Amino acid sequence: MRMTSQQSEVPGSGRERVLFLLKRDGPQATAGLAQRLGVSGMAVRQQLSVLRGEGLVEFSDEARRIGRPARIWRLTAKAAERFPDRHGALAVDFLQVVQSSFGEEGLQRLADGWTDRKLAAYRAQMPAQDSPIEQRVAALARLRCAEGFMAECRVAEDGTLELVENHCAIAQAAHHCSQLCGGELRLFRELLGEAVRVERVEHFLAGDRRCSYRILAQPNTP
Repeated sequence: MRMTSQQSEVPGSGRERVLFLLKRDGPQATAGLAQRLGVSGMAVRQQLSVLRGEGLVEFSDEARRIGRPARIWRLTAKAAERFPDRHGALAVDFLQVVQSSFGEEGLQRLADGWTDRKLAAYRAQMPAQDSPIEQRVAALARLRCAEGFMAECRVAEDGTLELVENHCAIAQAAHHCSQLCGGELRLFRELLGEAVRVERVEHFLAGDRRCSYRILAQPNTP
């Protein structure tokens, strides 16, 4: 079968081509996808089935005046991760403008404001301060996971509690503005309270493969 110019523009493997068309042209039926790709409806349905299992597409059945409802496929929010996103580069550009216009003091004020906003947002989702420290750190790890930090709460070999982040979701910005890292340490300390000591023991910017924090309950002082 001769491929049309429109079909030749669609890149990648079968599943990637389906995602590309749904992104470029919006929600559509299986038949329309098959026609644009120059393949059978069965082939497209197989690709859609796999993509649905991966949580990248979903469908709704829309009624038609005549005949059976049409199954219309669309991308899920998760599918956005499969397309280029320059938010990291944009953040770096923004930080460079702040630095050139307002200097290091401007960067620090920006980092402080960012930390304050995160602190308020996290507090609204955390257990009460009198909850067990293990419960609060686990909740913090879940919040960080939701933001892409691949965080986990675990007990170290010496019995102390650890918050480990296996990915830095703000790496590009942090490399340009180390004040953001200081803000994260302050965020954890203020969020967990004065009765808890938080120490950073591994740090991406120091060359470690992850960031990790030792969480220690401090003895009451008279």
